[in-house]
Amino acid sequence: MREFDDELREIRQEIVESRGLIIRTNNLVNTLSADLKSIAKRQHTYEKRLSWNSATAYVVFVIVVFAALKLAWNARVDAVRAETETRTVESDRLRKEAREFQRRDEERGRGELKAFAYAELIRQKKSVDVVEQFEAIKKEALSKTELALFTDAVERARNELAAREYQLGVERAKQQRWPEAAAALEESLRYKSDSSIAPSVRLALGEAYRRGGKPREAIRLLADLSESTAVDKEILDDALYQLAFSQTEAQEWNDAKTSWRALIRRFPDSHFVPEAKMQLAQLVLMH
Repeated sequence: MREFDDELREIRQEIVESRGLIIRTNNLVNTLSADLKSIAKRQHTYEKRLSWNSATAYVVFVIVVFAALKLAWNARVDAVRAETETRTVESDRLRKEAREFQRRDEERGRGELKAFAYAELIRQKKSVDVVEQFEAIKKEALSKTELALFTDAVERARNELAAREYQLGVERAKQQRWPEAAAALEESLRYKSDSSIAPSVRLALGEAYRRGGKPREAIRLLADLSESTAVDKEILDDALYQLAFSQTEAQEWNDAKTSWRALIRRFPDSHFVPEAKMQLAQLVLMH
């Protein structure tokens, strides 16, 4: 019986110890469960934060990539635009040069044709046409050599025509056809107003004006001629003689007296001096 009590006591003690162990185990399990929940919560928060950080990083990365692509695209567009503008300018320049070359070539072609025709006029000695067409031909695309040759040719033609018209005027004056003489002499000066015979032409024209009933036109022409320092003495005394007569006929008495006195003073050996003295004496007496 005693042995049975001891065994019962041992069993009871083991039960108590087992119960205490179960309680402690349960407490440990509860503590572990709480720790696991806390760890799980912290892990969830961390994963959530990590997810947000990853999403933010991805968004930032995408934005940076798009910004870089935008900058690269803009740079490429600017480069292409600049290259296009440069090529457009160059193309316009080349087209302009091509048009200019074509225009010059066409002008040169036309100029060569007209130069050939003008040279033919010179060869045929058509002096009037050579002079009249010179102003037009020199505006063409001529070479310097062609222009120099044509200039020399037109100068020769002007001199020839001036001399021819002068001779015609002298012949008409001998025939006392004063209007025709004046027209021919005017034409001579039109062809070459600074030729070597120009003073003789002006003298003859002044006489033609005077004898043709135009003394005032003669005065304007002869006054300039008589004051020139680049004219031969023989022409100057003739000019003063014709001027004095023209002034007398125009009833410019004082000017006529001055011209007669100038003729006597400047050219005392002239064959006009006796008549000049007589005309001066008459003017002094009558006016």
